[in-house]
Amino acid sequence: MTQPPASQSPTPERRYEHDDEISLVDLAVILIRRWKAMAVIFFVVVGIALAAAFLLPKSYQYISLYSVAEYTNQNGQRVGVESPASAVAKVQNLYLGQATRKLLEKHELESLPFEVSASNPSNTLLLQLDSEAAEDNQPLVAELHQQIIDRLQQDQAQLVERRHDSLERQLTSAKQALESAQQSDSPSAAELIATYYSRISDIEGQLNELREGEVTQHAVQSLSATSTGKKLIVALGIVLGGMLAVIGAFVLQFAGIVRRSMKR
Repeated sequence: MTQPPASQSPTPERRYEHDDEISLVDLAVILIRRWKAMAVIFFVVVGIALAAAFLLPKSYQYISLYSVAEYTNQNGQRVGVESPASAVAKVQNLYLGQATRKLLEKHELESLPFEVSASNPSNTLLLQLDSEAAEDNQPLVAELHQQIIDRLQQDQAQLVERRHDSLERQLTSAKQALESAQQSDSPSAAELIATYYSRISDIEGQLNELREGEVTQHAVQSLSATSTGKKLIVALGIVLGGMLAVIGAFVLQFAGIVRRSMKR
């Protein structure tokens, strides 16, 4: 008696033409059969990412440094006529917006292709302006930094002038008090004279050590380009290429099944 022919297991294509469930083995079979298409998709996407990364213009850091106006206090310490933190706050909330609007109007631009940040390096009387921009935009960066620094210098010049006038008044008052003490017959006159001489010397020292703010560095370009953006583009291209390669394999498989079904 002859045995009936053993039923053959359906191929992956036939199985999920009538069944929505697909096993991991079926998925692996699809990926293996479509490896050429996956390789093409992956290398095309990575190639596009590499081209985009290398065609992007190089970006550099541009840094300006401004030393705030300062003087020597009674303790012999150098202090600013205004704290660097206060100068940073003025730049961020007042000067930067005004200078940006003026620059946009002058060059008829809708927006700037870079940003400006202000900070105070720790334990210094410096204000730092920092921008990251393409090399072609260096003139715009330098112009904007200069406008901010000019505005800051104007305000600090007024602070220096007020500080100078205040010290001059204190010096005049101390000299007048010294003259009165010199003409006095009081037993404590000698002690007062010594005190006023010391006071006059301190004030004159503060006047001599009063310094206006100055630019120590203007939009200096960093030695090397900032390549973080290019590395990120390449990494994203590799990840995206792998994802699209897998998706493309399943799309091609699905399209093939639909095409065969329509022929039947």
